[in-house]
Amino acid sequence: MAQLQNDRQQRFSLRIKNATQPDLRKGSGHADRGGIALDRLSPSHRSWLMSRVRGKDTTPELIVRRVLHRLGYRFRLHDPKMRGKPDLVLASRRKIIFVHGCFWHRHAGCKKATLPKSNQVFWQEKFEKNVARDEKIRFDLEAQGWSVLVVWQCETKDPETLERLLGTFLEAPVRAKEKISKRSQI
Repeated sequence: MAQLQNDRQQRFSLRIKNATQPDLRKGSGHADRGGIALDRLSPSHRSWLMSRVRGKDTTPELIVRRVLHRLGYRFRLHDPKMRGKPDLVLASRRKIIFVHGCFWHRHAGCKKATLPKSNQVFWQEKFEKNVARDEKIRFDLEAQGWSVLVVWQCETKDPETLERLLGTFLEAPVRAKEKISKRSQI
């Protein structure tokens, strides 16, 4: 009797686990071409993993925010009035900081900027659009008199280097083009 209850309990807990977590088994339910799997993960696990990718409050962004705060700077987050909703806006200094993930924004020469093996045409087009959008946003903001810094995900790993990078950017003198009075903006 105790063995039967134990078996039922194990099956029940297994069903609960499978209902709340995606199937992690290799090759479970995803398409193969000629016996070669297109993805190491099952479609349900890939979907679950991609759903965890955030646009705000990412770990690299939080690291940059902590460093800036420790240096004594105050800033606005994700200003919806500004083109591209910059991650950090230091309005009094006319400075903007974007914190980009190396994979999504294609950091040149970074080992994290890989191309997925499956559906390469889709990913290539997506990445090209991301890079073009980033360049356009940066160009538009600089044309409006803002200084823009892009901090890459891999640059947040070394706190001292990051602190120097941010300090250098924020202490740089304001260019004449950036010295736009608030009255002229109205």
